[in-house]
Amino acid sequence: MRRSSTDETPYRRSPSLDSKAGSPPLRYSGEYEYRSAPFGFGFRTAPGTQTAKAGYATAQGRKYVVFYLDLSFIFLLELRRCRMAEGCMRALRYSMVFFNLLFWLGGCGILGVGVWLSVTQGNFATLSSSLPSLSAANLLIAVGTIIMVIGCLGCVGAVKESRPLLLSFFILLLLIFLLEILFIILFFAYQDQIDQYAQSDLKKGLQLFGTEGNIGLTNAWSIVQTDFRCCGVTNHTDWFEVYNATRVPDSCCLEYSDNCGLENPGTWWTAPCYERVKGWLQENLVALWIFALCAALTQILGLVFSMTMFCQAVKVDTFYA
Repeated sequence: MRRSSTDETPYRRSPSLDSKAGSPPLRYSGEYEYRSAPFGFGFRTAPGTQTAKAGYATAQGRKYVVFYLDLSFIFLLELRRCRMAEGCMRALRYSMVFFNLLFWLGGCGILGVGVWLSVTQGNFATLSSSLPSLSAANLLIAVGTIIMVIGCLGCVGAVKESRPLLLSFFILLLLIFLLEILFIILFFAYQDQIDQYAQSDLKKGLQLFGTEGNIGLTNAWSIVQTDFRCCGVTNHTDWFEVYNATRVPDSCCLEYSDNCGLENPGTWWTAPCYERVKGWLQENLVALWIFALCAALTQILGLVFSMTMFCQAVKVDTFYA
């Protein structure tokens, strides 16, 4: 018996956006052929006929696959970069906390030594008469206090990631660094004038040797002349003007004894103390430059780390604002 035309195609596909005008309608069989791939991020989830398989090899299917692969790759790269940045910031914060804590402890130690010298030794190591407050004790107290303040600002600012504290740390450290550079430039530019002024001022300080209220200056000159085996600023005759006689302090003697400065000049040190100290500094110039470079490198790292953390804190606040 012949089948009617209506029985041949019981199912017909309704027109879609992908169908073109004049194209024959797609007839569905029992295997349900699909012209486009099902939703699966560009990958087929169930086996189908050869027509369905060929649908994934079209230009549009390949474009979807490449698009989703690019998105996945970019997402993984961004995730890895964020994790690396977070790890770097954490390591930077811990390093800054550690070094600033060491600085703070070092400042406490320097301040303690300065207070101890001030209490027990008075104005210890005061050689200048025009700057009596420029003693070893006062210098240690000032340096220790500055180091403690800067170390505390850096440590607390790194722990709390506080922008005001980090900015204050950066500004103070930058000012100190610039002052150090300015001092070095002026020292080398006016070295001859500084030498003349220092020698003149030290000679004036000799007039206060052994007087009441100047035990710090007296002890300082005694230690310098004994350790460096020298006498006077430029010559042992500098003491003749102090005593108005041919006499030197007992610390100028080759062999120390009471009133040995009144004996034969052949038993005195004759080398000038100023040149001896200057020569000692020149002999240890390499060590001094290494210390200066280490201090400068530490300050530069502190400036870079603090500004990096400050900028990161600004970005975070701006992002969450």
